[in-house]
Amino acid sequence: MKATLKEGPPNPMIQQSLRVRVSIVNRHGENLVGILHDTGSEELVIICHGLQSSKERIPMVNLAAAFEKEGISAFRFDFAGNGEGSFRYGNYRREADDLRDVVQYFNEKNRTVISIIGHSKGGNAVLLYAAKHNDIHTVVNISGRFDLKRGIEGRLGKDFLQRIKQDGFIDVKNKRGKFEYRVTEESLMDRLTTDTLEACKSIDHNCRVLTIHGSMDKIVPIEDSFEFNKFISNHKLHIIEGADHEYTYHQDELASVVLDFIKAGFRRAGDLPVRSRL
Repeated sequence: MKATLKEGPPNPMIQQSLRVRVSIVNRHGENLVGILHDTGSEELVIICHGLQSSKERIPMVNLAAAFEKEGISAFRFDFAGNGEGSFRYGNYRREADDLRDVVQYFNEKNRTVISIIGHSKGGNAVLLYAAKHNDIHTVVNISGRFDLKRGIEGRLGKDFLQRIKQDGFIDVKNKRGKFEYRVTEESLMDRLTTDTLEACKSIDHNCRVLTIHGSMDKIVPIEDSFEFNKFISNHKLHIIEGADHEYTYHQDELASVVLDFIKAGFRRAGDLPVRSRL
C-alpha cells in the first residue's frame, strides 16, 4: 500500500528516527564513513559535501535533519580522503564513483535512493554521477562550480602550472604558513580535464536537476549557476538572495527550496511510498 506524502506538521512517529554511523567500502578498498538519519522509510536521499569539507559541515547536517523531520531517511558521508581521512585534491570523477558505491550499497539493503544532493564540489559529483548513470531522476546541485579552471590561481598562485611541472607537486599552506595539503600534478590534471560542459549535456532529459546558488557567494561565482542553466536540459535555477557559499544565514531557506523541489517530483510521479521499517 502506498502512503501519500502529506503537507503539515511532522508525524509523531518521526521522533523514533535513528542516527546510525555507517562505513561503506568503496571499489578501491577505502572506507566511506557516514551518518544515516534513519526514519524507517525505505526511500533515501544522499547528501554530498564539498572541497575540504565533510559530512559534519552545517549545510549537510541541516539538510539531513530537514529530511528527517519529513520522515525521509537521509545519508551524509565523507568522500574518500575527506572528513575522517587524509585530504586529497582533485578526484572529481573518483568522487562520483564513491557516490556510485554508496548508492549500490543502499540498493543492496533494499533502500530506494530518490535523490542525490551535493554542495559545492559535491554538486559536481552528483552531476557527474547523473551524466554517467541514469538511475536517479532527481538531482540537486548546490553552489557547484561550472568552470573548474577558476579558483585554482587563488589557491596555488598564478604560476601554478610552471611550478607543478617543475616540482611535480605544490604544497598549499594557510595564512599562518602551516601546511594544509599537497596538490600533485596528477590530481591537478584530474580537475583540469574534468569536462563539466559535456557532463551537463549528457544528463538524461528525464532527470530533474535543480541548481541553487547564493547571490553573495565569494567562493564560486554566481555566473557558474547560469552556465548550468544553459546546458542541462531539464533544469531549474534558484538564486537565494544574500546567501554566501555556506548559506550561513540562509539554512532554513536552503532546506525549504530543496524539499519543495523533491516534493514536486513526488507529486508529479504520484504517491511517495513510505513503508515504515520501525
